[in-house]
Amino acid sequence: MAKMTDKELQARDAKRDIGAELLQAARELRAGRHGRKTTIETMPDGSVRRRIELSSGKVAKDEVVTGARWALLSARSNAGLSQADFAAALGVSKRTLENWEQGRAEPTGPARVLLNLVAKYPDTVKRLAKIRPEELTAA
Repeated sequence: MAKMTDKELQARDAKRDIGAELLQAARELRAGRHGRKTTIETMPDGSVRRRIELSSGKVAKDEVVTGARWALLSARSNAGLSQADFAAALGVSKRTLENWEQGRAEPTGPARVLLNLVAKYPDTVKRLAKIRPEELTAA
């Protein structure tokens, strides 16, 4: 695909109705239609199966992956928590969790140990999510 010039981009964008496009996208999401769906599944050996399905139903990718990044995604998926809730349960910022999930950074030290526990015992993060921060500092 050829790169568009600024002039071509402006001409294209002048013809668009962004509000209508966003409204249509919201309707499609509400109706259960999506561009693609990614499913993360933990395998018995600890590896992770990632399956990407297009809206047409065609499978774009079905692979088994390993490593800390994938174990983290699997743990969050199994816990059924958003990035924000999962990060709060672990006591890290959402940005840090995003960096771990995207492979831009690796958890180290106590964070790595905690993530290993969460991967091995998925209910751990659900329990952590229920604890209020003030309960952790009370001695």
